[in-house]
Amino acid sequence: VQLQASGGGLVQAEGSLRLSCTASGRTLSNYAAGWFRQAPGKGREFVAGMKWNGAATYYADSVKGRFTISRDNAKNTVYLQMDRLKLEDAAVYYCAADNRRNSVVPTRKFEYKYWGQGTQVTVSS
Repeated sequence: VQLQASGGGLVQAEGSLRLSCTASGRTLSNYAAGWFRQAPGKGREFVAGMKWNGAATYYADSVKGRFTISRDNAKNTVYLQMDRLKLEDAAVYYCAADNRRNSVVPTRKFEYKYWGQGTQVTVSS
């Protein structure tokens, strides 16, 4: 599975962006999917994830209520809708996927086998 992340850019604080992660090679419909981010000088952290069957989602506390992960199986794409962006949301965002059918939403890096290349999100004041 190859993942291509897109949709990053420059946005003002309190603005919105929607990131996309499009898969090729395999359908994502039965894959767990997640978004991580990495700010300069920091480690890659979990942002949002979706269970392989789409039955559950999970969010980091820092983005809960502002970000929404979703999937369009027809387009083989996973989205991250980011609203009310804050300065501290600025980072490179990575999408990830895995075909293991875990009982819960995977939130750790090692639980994802496939990774996209990252897309930069910059938030200005």
